[in-house]
Amino acid sequence: MNTKVDWVQLIIVVVIFAGVTAMGFMAARWRRTGNLDTLDEWGLGGRGFGTFITWFLLGGDLYTAYTFIAVPAAMYATGAISGFFAVPYTIVAYPIVFVFMARLWSVSHRHGYVTPADFVQGRYGSKLLSLAVAVTGILALMPYIALQLVGMQAVFETMGLGGNNTLAKDLPLLIAFAVLAAYTYSSGLRAPAMIAFVKDFLIYIVILVAIFYLPHVLGGWDAIFHAAQDKMAKPNQVTGKPTGSFIPTDAGYVSYWTLGLGSAMALFMYPHSVTAVLSTKTRNVVRRNAAILPAYSLLLGLLALLGFMAIKANVNVKGLDGLANPQLAIPRLFDQEFPSWFAGIAFAAIAVGALVPAAIMSIAAANLFTRNIYRAFIKPSATPAQEAKVSKLASLLVKVGALVFVLGMDKTIALNLQLLGGIWILQTFPAIVVGLYTRWFHRYALLAGWAVAMVFGTVSAYNVVNPATKKHFGGSLANIPFTHTPAYIALTAFVINVIVVVVLTFVLRAAKVADGQDTTHPSDYTADRGDPGVADVIEPAKS
Repeated sequence: MNTKVDWVQLIIVVVIFAGVTAMGFMAARWRRTGNLDTLDEWGLGGRGFGTFITWFLLGGDLYTAYTFIAVPAAMYATGAISGFFAVPYTIVAYPIVFVFMARLWSVSHRHGYVTPADFVQGRYGSKLLSLAVAVTGILALMPYIALQLVGMQAVFETMGLGGNNTLAKDLPLLIAFAVLAAYTYSSGLRAPAMIAFVKDFLIYIVILVAIFYLPHVLGGWDAIFHAAQDKMAKPNQVTGKPTGSFIPTDAGYVSYWTLGLGSAMALFMYPHSVTAVLSTKTRNVVRRNAAILPAYSLLLGLLALLGFMAIKANVNVKGLDGLANPQLAIPRLFDQEFPSWFAGIAFAAIAVGALVPAAIMSIAAANLFTRNIYRAFIKPSATPAQEAKVSKLASLLVKVGALVFVLGMDKTIALNLQLLGGIWILQTFPAIVVGLYTRWFHRYALLAGWAVAMVFGTVSAYNVVNPATKKHFGGSLANIPFTHTPAYIALTAFVINVIVVVVLTFVLRAAKVADGQDTTHPSDYTADRGDPGVADVIEPAKS
């Protein structure tokens, strides 16, 4: 437990943080095609990003403090099921992107959609269904943003910042997020897009050095894996069961594959993922990125193994409150095994890796509020400038909501924050993804299926109690109803969702209940830049 500030680490982090902050404000002028008083400019970066920028933006979007803190922490605490499932899930996700997201790009560009809820409104002619998708998106993003805060908090604590009272402990975090809020407000999506270059550069350096250096000083990979296997086999003092799973056993197969598949299906339902996709200038940019983004999965696999290295290094994960906190495993590993200057670079990589996705997520949530709640229900006559202003303010409030999750949720395994969001956001899959191909599902059936699945998923997650902390929302696995087989709650709720939707669609169509108006056309789903009705991209002015 660090009680003294490491000034070398702190100075390096502050210098790099100041650099990316300056970039965040300068980004307001980067590739600018018009003023920032429209959602197309502020919230989607002018819809003109090419393959290169999108690769970093989506990478910054998806590979976050989740990858650097939460996944290795889960590996450290409970092993392969709760940690290494992230590798196959990111591999499975990209074929889904390749097939589905290009269609969403096309229909969105032809109709000027900014959010996935905009598409649902146009496809099904239902404000209520659109509202359900928007509210779910905002709700699911809160714990995901909170996870970024947890990652930054772990870094600050390892550097010796904070104290034993709440204000002192959270002050560095509040300052960091105040700065984030300021440049997000000023520059919109261009800020995280520009900073993502720095973030990826730092992470590549840190992980390559760590993956070659640490096995050498820790006695090699055999010693690392043996230490992890021994720890996972030891009985947990509270439950009496093994601490975790080094390699999933027969009993863990369903948990493992449902976590992987459910997370892959949920990944691009998140509004921030859709925001990055809609910011591209052609549908082929989306497909090219789906083909090359799996390169990140190799990086994720290496990062996950840092959790096992922390076990071999026997790092101290006690926090300032005296309790064990697995989120400290990776920061403490770098603090213990590297000189201060390199640990400072690693901590800066983690902090910047948390800021970039938090910015994109808050923009995506703000766009949902503005387009699908404010304009749909409060002020239908809002001008583009008024929309942009409301969205900027909403992006500030979203960060406050994330802080509520940080203070109120069980953070012992921070990965659960992302998995909890996955339980909710996956329930929008039938309306969005199936809707890209067919409109056979009835709008009221989709609404009913969503409501049943949301209640089931939330109650099931609430009933999972962490045996160590006794807090609710202590995990994302629960027995499939009427069985003793644990599975990812999101996928179980999704199956219930689909069953309800299919049955009610038959019933509603047999009863000839009126369906909403579909304002899209089949040709909208394959349209590309240059086709009639697709707004052309305005090239950035040279300055």
